[in-house]
Amino acid sequence: MTERDELLRRISIDPLVCGGQPCIRGTRIYIAIIVDALAEGLSPDEIISHYPQLSTDDIHAAQTYAAEM
Repeated sequence: MTERDELLRRISIDPLVCGGQPCIRGTRIYIAIIVDALAEGLSPDEIISHYPQLSTDDIHAAQTYAAEM
């Protein structure tokens, strides 16, 4: 399994969670929230300080997912 595949396994799309919007598995944190925060100039550490349940790998997973879209 590639690193990309490992990162994308962190993403969950479930119609019963967050209305089917892609989020970090095990959380209700939308990928869009992470990508928007990065676009606004927040660093991964700043995002994690706002959402301590996230890890750096979760941030990378969100970026990888967004790149795939």
